[in-house]
Amino acid sequence: MASPSAGQDNYRSYLSGEEVKNTKWRFGVPNYDVVNKLFEEGRTKIWPSGSLEEKVQNLLKTWEMEIFHKTSIDEFKSLDPKKYTFSLNGRKPINLEEIGKLGGGYNPLLQTSLPEKLRGYNPDEETADSSHRAFTTTFPRGFALEILQVYTGPPLIVFKFRHWGYMEGPFKGHAPTGEIIELYGMAIFELDEQMRVVKVEFFYDPGQLLGGLLKGASLDDSAEEQGLSCPVLRNTG
Repeated sequence: MASPSAGQDNYRSYLSGEEVKNTKWRFGVPNYDVVNKLFEEGRTKIWPSGSLEEKVQNLLKTWEMEIFHKTSIDEFKSLDPKKYTFSLNGRKPINLEEIGKLGGGYNPLLQTSLPEKLRGYNPDEETADSSHRAFTTTFPRGFALEILQVYTGPPLIVFKFRHWGYMEGPFKGHAPTGEIIELYGMAIFELDEQMRVVKVEFFYDPGQLLGGLLKGASLDDSAEEQGLSCPVLRNTG
């Protein structure tokens, strides 16, 4: 998650110079200064420069940036758009075209088998834009990401990760709690000979995320609209 303005990034590739100018961005050129601050203040691991763990962490952050912010698959550099597939919790792998049909954004990451009436977040009803707005509103300081352990190195990378943020804005009709929301999981990234991602598998419990976001008191529509119109939240994306 990032706010829209240009700049070099310490943890992500392809965010400087001509690469930024010549790229089509969904929400404007992403700037990760705010979430990088959250990451640096809240991370539990500081990996040595040049270590496998640091390289995997930067690859994960770059992959996330491209998936969320680039609109043209021809401009993806961390992955091979022709071969790339994504799978969540053992589901059938899907390619970029199928990801687009799901709406993009957080929708592929929050696929669920729950009946619709039990879904606190319904990926079938969300677009990339509405998904992005929902999560950047509830996490105005961003949703930070760190690698906790790398079990195997390329071409098949297996790692444990932590995702966290502070719920300081409303989410789907629920008031902010101000509490930290944490999500832990495992992932497998398969790379080709050019070190591009060709296959991604994630394993985690989405309830770790959504359970914390839905515990706040219910808001009426006017209260939530007021939160969404806040200039700080509106400009964080």
